[in-house]
Amino acid sequence: MNCILLPKNTQTISDKQQLTHIKEVLKSKVGDSLTIGEIGGNLGKATIAEINDNEVQLSDVTLDKKPPAKLGLTVILALPRPKVLRRLIMDMTSLGVNKLIIVNSYRTQKSYWQSPLLERIDEFVFEGLQQAIDTVPPVIEFKKRFKPFVEDEFPALLAANKGDKEQSDAVIAHPYASQPWKAYIDALKHDKETMPKILCVGAEGGWIDYEVDLLCKHGCTAVSLGERILRTETVVSVLLAHWLEV
Repeated sequence: MNCILLPKNTQTISDKQQLTHIKEVLKSKVGDSLTIGEIGGNLGKATIAEINDNEVQLSDVTLDKKPPAKLGLTVILALPRPKVLRRLIMDMTSLGVNKLIIVNSYRTQKSYWQSPLLERIDEFVFEGLQQAIDTVPPVIEFKKRFKPFVEDEFPALLAANKGDKEQSDAVIAHPYASQPWKAYIDALKHDKETMPKILCVGAEGGWIDYEVDLLCKHGCTAVSLGERILRTETVVSVLLAHWLEV
């Protein structure tokens, strides 16, 4: 928790986790300064005016710093195990993904959609924002029907991001793809404007051939990170690092 996120026009901290962090981790006292952010707004500093068992009162609140820029990227993620999803939500939020679309896939177990952790997505986003010192959460959508999403919604999503570029603005990570990710990215010369705007990542077990073919039919390019079969979290971290570099 590298910043304390607060609702708009709030100078009182009463969230239990935030209070514990301030008192036990930071060991802050009256007169100390805190890094804070307004949800959806700017970052800044505030002084602790009062501390008691239930809240921290702030004074001299200054919000004069813009949050870090986003990656300009939408991630389409096949729903993984809920515990894995929790980590992915936090990591992708911290890394600056603009939008996350969580879809069903052949290898997604039906029970995952009933997990109570799905009701706690906002908590995981909040953790990711406070970790990265950011204030703007990603847009998160759920699509439980893969084929209708790809056929009816994906083309419009791709068209909205494509512009005048000839190269595909969407890639799908697939270990058996013939196109190496390194060759694909080298052709872009690591230019921010030419980087893909959509990244599709499978869950445990990856995409099946039908799903890869359908996405490619509607404008995706399949790319591979090599012969090794990697965990979803590893794939996301490795690939998103390229967006951070440009």
